[in-house]
Amino acid sequence: MLNTLEIGEAGLVLLGVGVTFAVVLNIAHARLKVERDPVVEAIEGALPGANCGGCGFPGCSAYAEALAKDHKLLGKCGPGGDALLQQLAGMLGVEAESSAPLRPVVHCAAREGDRMGGGCYEGIRGCSEAQTISGAMGCPYGCLGFGDCVGACEFDAIDVVDGLAKVDYKKCVGCGACVEVCPRQIIELVPFKEESMLIVACSSMDKAKEVRSYCKVGCVGCGLCAKLEPTLFQMRQNLAAIDYEQYGRWVASEKAVEKCPRAAMMLVGEAGVQLASEALEAAQAAVGAKGSQSEAREA
Repeated sequence: MLNTLEIGEAGLVLLGVGVTFAVVLNIAHARLKVERDPVVEAIEGALPGANCGGCGFPGCSAYAEALAKDHKLLGKCGPGGDALLQQLAGMLGVEAESSAPLRPVVHCAAREGDRMGGGCYEGIRGCSEAQTISGAMGCPYGCLGFGDCVGACEFDAIDVVDGLAKVDYKKCVGCGACVEVCPRQIIELVPFKEESMLIVACSSMDKAKEVRSYCKVGCVGCGLCAKLEPTLFQMRQNLAAIDYEQYGRWVASEKAVEKCPRAAMMLVGEAGVQLASEALEAAQAAVGAKGSQSEAREA
């Protein structure tokens, strides 16, 4: 049996070995340490740390390294918004024009009661799985409503209500995860130039007769909006689309909103979702009321 002295000596030897290894490791760490670019460290420190991937890079660290090398990548951070854009531009010694934050919009307005002629899908409750089945719902373009976008959002900013994806813009940071995961590609990032943005809430490319057979609210491709306001609206096959580079105030689209036969235009934003035609009527009524009050005062 080992006596106390032998045990003590063994302990001292182990302690000595441990200390030696620690010294060697510290020396190796100091000599082999890769010095990081202070610019990269400063950029990463300014980034929000969401690591959402919306910038197109795996995380904030990778984006910081890329941005330090290529200043054209400025403005890719959705969560940071314009304030971060200006801060990073100052750090890099470049100028950057203020830009509207990018936020997702859902190009579909068909709730469960608006859909017709759809089959009964009983497979795996996922959009990607349902997309592979012909006739999973009547419309081959609309929201499938199984919430792949909900699962992809790390900010709890999207939910499915009555079979339709709905964005909570008070929580959304514009990372684009919902855009990437949607198998029907009906979610798009657009620049929010106003608190409420006008969208065409449909993605169907079919002709009017087909659209009417499976949806009560889908765009029928009449082209009235494009005829009335050709600068803003374009026709893509049988679907109206908005050119957001030409976008001004949504009320400037008054004629197009009024004439839309299916009321397929919606306003989306922090105030919620609203038919653009209803919002326009309210705005017109408010203007009319102010005009009547002014006339009364003048009289």
